[in-house]
Amino acid sequence: FEGNDVSTAMEMLSRADAVCFDVDSTVIQEEGIDVLADSLGRGEEVAAWTAKAMDGDTKFEDALAARLSIIQPSTNDIKKCLEENPLQLSPGVDTLIKSLMERGTDVYLVSGGFRIMIEPLAEKLGLPKENIVANTILFDEDGNYAGFDSNEPTSADLGKPKALTQIKEANGYECMIMVGDGATDAQAKPPAAAFVGFGGVAVRDAVRAKACWFVRDFEDMITVVNKFPHNSPN
Repeated sequence: FEGNDVSTAMEMLSRADAVCFDVDSTVIQEEGIDVLADSLGRGEEVAAWTAKAMDGDTKFEDALAARLSIIQPSTNDIKKCLEENPLQLSPGVDTLIKSLMERGTDVYLVSGGFRIMIEPLAEKLGLPKENIVANTILFDEDGNYAGFDSNEPTSADLGKPKALTQIKEANGYECMIMVGDGATDAQAKPPAAAFVGFGGVAVRDAVRAKACWFVRDFEDMITVVNKFPHNSPN
């Protein structure tokens, strides 16, 4: 096992009342914004900004604004992209989420990606739309790109801790876990009791260094969840 405090992370996962997953390169095997940019012929420019944001080299809001201004996607662009390039779930994530929900743990998707691309994934995973915190792309009446909603917590740096704080306060959770592959996910502890870094798609040194537990697939997490079937704060 790899990480700074694996035993605590396992214990927190065993009794978590909520688990929050990043989406890009965690729940799915790609970065949604890069897939969208590729489909519009702007892949390389956008991927460079994504790498900067994930490695923590640039403010997230700056990278988001820059990438969206490069691609300026319409509703039709996004629909066509998802039809032609369906987003691929990471192996085992559906089993992990199902196991968590079956034992009474609430699951959230907390992403710097786009709600319009994540809602179909949530539906596939059996999660309600209310359990998504993500960015909202704004469109004009003709469906053309018109900016993004800067009020969404995940549109700015330190958005993940802000989102988790809102989720925690609204629902009274006592033990939350954050799972993700990026520097922005590591920022979510606290309020998360533990941060599980995911390296199944991309291994980022900054994330490995901060992770309580660093995993390269979801198998060990599934084992822990199934071993402690009754969700209890004690």
